[in-house]
Amino acid sequence: MDKIQFHNDLKRLIEILPPKIVEALKPYNLDDAIELVLDLGRVGEVRHSDGKTRYLGDDLVTESDIEYITSRIQPFTNDNRSGIPGTLHRISAIRNRQGKVVGLTCRIGRVVTGTIACIKDFVLQNKSILFLGRPGVGKTTKLREISRLVADELGKRVVVVDTSNEIAGDGDTPHPAIGRARRMQVTQPIYQKDIMIEAVENHTPEVIVVDEIGTEAEAQAARTIAERGVMLIATAHGNTLDNLIKNPILSDLVGGVSSVTLGDDEAKRRGSQKTVLEREKQPTFDIVIEIIDRNTLAVYKNTAEAVDYILRGWPIRPEIRKVDQVYNKTSVTEPASTISAKEKNDEETISSQKLKFSFSRQEYVKQVKNFKKIYIYAVSRTVLDKVLERLNLQAEITRNIEEADIVIVHKAFAKGGTKILSIANDYKLPIYYVRSNSMSQVQKVVKEALHITDTETLQGYYDDAERALDEAKAAIQKIMEGADNVELQPQNQQIRKLQHELVEQHNLSSESIGEGNERHLRIVGGNDFKHAG
Repeated sequence: MDKIQFHNDLKRLIEILPPKIVEALKPYNLDDAIELVLDLGRVGEVRHSDGKTRYLGDDLVTESDIEYITSRIQPFTNDNRSGIPGTLHRISAIRNRQGKVVGLTCRIGRVVTGTIACIKDFVLQNKSILFLGRPGVGKTTKLREISRLVADELGKRVVVVDTSNEIAGDGDTPHPAIGRARRMQVTQPIYQKDIMIEAVENHTPEVIVVDEIGTEAEAQAARTIAERGVMLIATAHGNTLDNLIKNPILSDLVGGVSSVTLGDDEAKRRGSQKTVLEREKQPTFDIVIEIIDRNTLAVYKNTAEAVDYILRGWPIRPEIRKVDQVYNKTSVTEPASTISAKEKNDEETISSQKLKFSFSRQEYVKQVKNFKKIYIYAVSRTVLDKVLERLNLQAEITRNIEEADIVIVHKAFAKGGTKILSIANDYKLPIYYVRSNSMSQVQKVVKEALHITDTETLQGYYDDAERALDEAKAAIQKIMEGADNVELQPQNQQIRKLQHELVEQHNLSSESIGEGNERHLRIVGGNDFKHAG
């Protein structure tokens, strides 16, 4: 694992400070300092990462102190930010009602390497990733390091959309921290959405990096980028996935939320109200990572599934990653309290990350054999994702035609895809054409391409899970009424895990019994109390 290292240019920041401030800083260790605050008529402050604030002597900050600093830096932009060329330091101004600068926040910028080693396996999956977390927790730091990793180690074309020079520092030459990634500067935050689209249209990136998506227009620009097959790495306003879902402006990043009215029978079957919230479309980002603190990350490996679980009120536990630990693609992340060691050994193979739903062992072998990778040209990824989800097909969209099993092309744009069609022919890939990006047309062609008939369409995982949880709820009620134990119908590992967690929420216990396809839960109570197995 990469060792975490810190690099800063404190000397460059100290050079712009008044002599009396420099003298006052000498007794302090600035290794963990995050910002220097200088407000007119007050004592200067040094704020540290541990939350502590230390004061710089007894001298008050004067107008001449502030003018000394502002005369040695670039003019402030409309968002009242400036910087020191060649560094990651940021100087932000506070103005009075007449526009005069009366306060400065000098943010100490550092290059921190090694913080993404614990999530490197997700970065290498070529999927779009969204980071969430409170201010100052290290979101921008991770964007910076991912930019360098993808550009230098993977050799991809990376464009950093850098609003207020947050990621790559001030000046015309981007900071070496982003490696060979290119940087497009954004003069004002209101233009970020325009530069995001311009980056795609003008500079043929494979990866775009954006810090702080915060408006509906920027969320729409992000979806446009993702639908064009570009990997997107970004941060957004919001601390958790749950918060983001409830944000009407940004919820589109994770699929959006719409209100749906259920029929009486469906509402009764679900045990819910008639009006429920459901995910509206495929998420823009495949993976969501919450940065809990500088050393702890919570990873939702399947955004669509996570959002559905949260909206339906099902228990969901993200995978917790620690910065100082090593992980790989086969890490087992399920809680030991709800799954036995034998169950993990029996079914770990079945829960392959590539397969969206779980099946019995025989079905698993069949699905792996029939698993397809689809390359699309001018076909709406959002529509195709929805079709694959609706039909529960074991297929995924790939950005590399060399990995594809089939190619689907929009007929009206086929002339512009001559190169793609040529490569497909060289690889002897079957090519299918859609006449429009309507749901019905894309679904028809997908069924043809994958040789799927209506009678062969797999029953939805979520319907199975709902029925299984309803059965568990009924069994829990029987236990509450005095039954010693109740056995449920056989289910796959993932659904059994949901049942285990539902039982735990009612302060009861359950165990997995049986072998292979017959493995199922037994809920126990009274004298039969046991630990979950």
